Amino acid sequence: MALVSLAALVAGARSGKLVSFPTDTVPALAVRPDRSADIYTLKQRSPDKPLILMAASWQEFLLFLDIDRPELETWERTAQKYFAGAVTLVLPASDRGCHLNQGFQTLGVRIPDNQTAIAILQQTGAMLTTSANKSNEPPLRSMVAINDAFPSVMTLGDGISITEPLGSGLPSTVVEWTTNGWVVRRQGAVRF
Repeated sequence: MALVSLAALVAGARSGKLVSFPTDTVPALAVRPDRSADIYTLKQRSPDKPLILMAASWQEFLLFLDIDRPELETWERTAQKYFAGAVTLVLPASDRGCHLNQGFQTLGVRIPDNQTAIAILQQTGAMLTTSANKSNEPPLRSMVAINDAFPSVMTLGDGISITEPLGSGLPSTVVEWTTNGWVVRRQGAVRF
């Protein structure tokens, strides 16, 4: 499959195809929340490595989170401070959210600070994402490299440089809500 337009990528994502687009960190592989197995198969990824749910707004995450907790206000304040940006918040998941990553009672959520990613997510709704690479290999940074490595993935090819490295190259900072408050699980691009 060749590099595709934004409109074709959105249509493909909505129909359940795997897609790739730039973010503020590294380009993402993304799929509809009900198709998570496709990413695991494509990346040869271990099922004990959870995917991140990306969306264009905090409200889109609420279906997937356990919002009946008194900490919801704290989570929302933290999200307002760090979203959009290179921070992933790992929060207790709702029953629906628990189905996205087998064996996990939590879900990582993130709003990327990238206009192209936001434009796509506004049209597709929340998408499960991970970096564009085979498991245990470095993330691919250019859309051409992603297209070459994953020819079955609809890769964005318009409105951006397809040959230049995209994003900061640094992973998002992963912060998990625990009984003791926030705990940094992976230090990435943003100090928390």
